Amino acid sequence: MLKGKTAVVTGGSRGIGEAVVYKLASMGADVAVIYAGNTQAAENVCNKCRQENNVQAKAYRCDVADFTAVKETVAGIKADFKTAHILVNNAGITRDGLLAMMKEEDYDAVLDTNLKGAFNMIRHMTGLFIRNREGCIINITSVAGITGNAGQCNYSASKAGLIGLTKSVAKELAPKGIRCNAVAPGFIKTDMTDNQTDNPLISMIPLKTMGKPEDVADAVAYLAAAKYVTGEVLRVDGGIAI
Repeated sequence: MLKGKTAVVTGGSRGIGEAVVYKLASMGADVAVIYAGNTQAAENVCNKCRQENNVQAKAYRCDVADFTAVKETVAGIKADFKTAHILVNNAGITRDGLLAMMKEEDYDAVLDTNLKGAFNMIRHMTGLFIRNREGCIINITSVAGITGNAGQCNYSASKAGLIGLTKSVAKELAPKGIRCNAVAPGFIKTDMTDNQTDNPLISMIPLKTMGKPEDVADAVAYLAAAKYVTGEVLRVDGGIAI
């Protein structure tokens, strides 16, 4: 379904990003895996894609919050893959804490990675998409950006901002044949949520269970192939934000 396409996935070495990389590779896409720190994990993801799906895969270490570093990384992707067709902005961090005691650097770090990082990637990849007269951008936001979450004002703000960015980009780039959508996961079993398995909010999920990274990857796959969908926010949350 995606054979001949190249997908770029940030935060692609673990968790939701890893599942997204495997899903897109299984659909025939070549994959550029952007990661922040664990080189071995990123290389393992690429090796699995090559071995199991016979696609091109390469890892790129990059701090997506760094505008110049992203520009250089995108240039490297262009040199290696010639172009790109799909961008999944998945890279994200948390620095949870109560508003009254939150440090400024914790607020800034989350906004810089989660929101500005997505802007940096879109900004530098848009030229490739425009030249192709096609492009698909999928931003991984969160139900926290829809409903808010106590103790996560920085994270919720970054994810709500990502929804606004998604809708603005969708309107601005639609005439160029470029679509932009978002996926809003709820409680998903990843390293980031290991400490939330006993969270009382799980009992409030209508489906009464946490989701899996593969559930989010399935939503990304749908949006990657949905040619007449743009500006949408697709919740993958077991119904918690109903």
